[in-house]
Amino acid sequence: MIAKLLIANRGEIACRIIRTARAMGVATVAVYSDADAKALHVRQADEAVLIGPSPAAESYLVGEKIIAAAKATGAEAIHPGYGFLSENAAFARAVIEASLIWVGPKPESIEAMGLKDAAKKLMRAAGVPVTPGYEGEDQSPARLADEANKIGYPVLIKAVAGGGGKGMRKVDSEQDFESALESCKREAKSSFSNDEVLLEKWINSPRHIEVQVFGDSHGNVVHLFERDCSLQRRHQKVIEEAPAPGMDAETREAICAAAVRAAKAVDYEGAGTIEFIADASEGLRADRIFFMEMNTRLQVEHPVTEEITGVDLVEWQLRVASGEPIPLKQDELSINGWAMEARLYAEDPAKGFLPSTGRLEHFDLGPEGRIETGVQAGSEISPFYDPMIAKLIVHGTSRDEAVDEMIELCSGVEVYPVRTNAAFLVNLLEMSEFRSANLTTGLIGEKGEVLLRSTPSRAVALAAASWRIEEFEGHRNSANPLVSPEGLFGFRLNAEPAPAKITALIDGEATRFEFAPRGDDGGYDVAINGQSNFDDVTHLPTTHGDWAEVQPDGEIVVFEHGSAHEISFARERGSGQGAAHDGDIIAPMPGKVIAVDVAEGDSVTAGQRLLVLEAMKMEHALTAPFDGVVAELSASEGAQVQVEALLARVEASDT
Repeated sequence: MIAKLLIANRGEIACRIIRTARAMGVATVAVYSDADAKALHVRQADEAVLIGPSPAAESYLVGEKIIAAAKATGAEAIHPGYGFLSENAAFARAVIEASLIWVGPKPESIEAMGLKDAAKKLMRAAGVPVTPGYEGEDQSPARLADEANKIGYPVLIKAVAGGGGKGMRKVDSEQDFESALESCKREAKSSFSNDEVLLEKWINSPRHIEVQVFGDSHGNVVHLFERDCSLQRRHQKVIEEAPAPGMDAETREAICAAAVRAAKAVDYEGAGTIEFIADASEGLRADRIFFMEMNTRLQVEHPVTEEITGVDLVEWQLRVASGEPIPLKQDELSINGWAMEARLYAEDPAKGFLPSTGRLEHFDLGPEGRIETGVQAGSEISPFYDPMIAKLIVHGTSRDEAVDEMIELCSGVEVYPVRTNAAFLVNLLEMSEFRSANLTTGLIGEKGEVLLRSTPSRAVALAAASWRIEEFEGHRNSANPLVSPEGLFGFRLNAEPAPAKITALIDGEATRFEFAPRGDDGGYDVAINGQSNFDDVTHLPTTHGDWAEVQPDGEIVVFEHGSAHEISFARERGSGQGAAHDGDIIAPMPGKVIAVDVAEGDSVTAGQRLLVLEAMKMEHALTAPFDGVVAELSASEGAQVQVEALLARVEASDT
């Protein structure tokens, strides 16, 4: 067995690997960049080595530094986690050539599956069904456009070296193909240093079904059943579950057998995932499920497989890398219950899912469920890495039970002032389509704005009213600036009545309260926005929980259904642009300008793309707010910009 392991990764997956390694008696070495000097994985490991500046290209993606760190600390093996160098065959080969153990598949297996076009050809030869499309060597825009026309729209452009939704664009019409191809190739070049693409026929009613496989050096390959990862936003998985809803025994046997054939075709060792796209227009059927790609690494969503099988996949990885056979045979593996995973991102759904950075002043994910995270209260969310901050995992005896548990877990998320997608997850889980498992990869896009709602309830409004009354009566408790609505009330109103009228700003929206003393019980009747009967609550209860100031102006925060609602009684705070001109195009976060589409003096129309900012591994298009003229252009391609930097200014056209 490996005695000392270096983990060539960061965040929650590094912490996850450390946990299993420690349980197995394996010492761990963490690597970190300047941005991660105080990160949780650094503190949890037995040793830690600084490998460079904050940008991943200068630290986590520099294989020579990682191998040198392993040598310097006496580590015998390197576990790459997922992302970064985990599917880099050259790095895997360099690790092996340095006489270190590579906790992953053979470099040749990574190469065989690393390029989607070559992998599809290999799968055809192995008898694995593949999606119709074009994987040719001619990458000229004209040839690609011609092939797209032959396939028939809509088509999907995919980077041959892609993954994680990067370098992927759906194109609905011939008119959109050129710009989509340009964007896809640029993103692929930036993310994978390879801008070659393939084309696939867009599948109607698509579901994303994947099979966990595992191989060893003794020729054994098993599957650990399937996962459903159909709930995606911009090709990024949001909620995963296992087993797949609606999967019958015959179809499961067919798809899992195809996955094992795929793994054997590349002499696979270690953990891997065979991803399929299913045409679910008539349910899940074996003859309508097609190979998409293989991920030659541990997946982000591996916990749901662990939950239904009782297997620790990281332990299996370490044992197989040490030369041991797979611990269980195929007939010893079975499905137990239902598991789900939700990805909690530091992002603001209300602002187009822009990543949210900063210090986690408050970070509480509750006591229930399985939480995989690499941060804690006080951690900094930097702009240099992926914005996922935690994975929330539940297990139930049935799918309905798992859904209920996941709703409760996501609803209890308390994070501030960094924004998260927790309320978005709650809305998604509560959809009738999700409850009934009427799933497709396009479901989130179809629902749109409905999933972005996080309207504060009456409890939040009453929290504002109670807080203001208590403030006037002098009973304010400053022990805790953050409060959940479950325990809003806990004080005795026995002083002079509060003022008759109060206006509170709840998430920036004005809410008017009118109060009248109710008699000898010390309570008040309250009217909210002119409505005396507010959801059958016409008085303030006489108890609440902990309260305190967040800001000097008296702002408080109330958590509800995964949202952090800000309440203040002073001036409304700005949205980050201050008193900026309505036509100012402001950088929403630190990043790099990778495209500028206009020049000063150009006429533009509302919604027209002006420039593209790359930050946290994603492209963010900034568009014109209205018809007008580009009066000022401060941004240039390749420039690094800071948050709230003025990039351009649009002046409205004369009417």
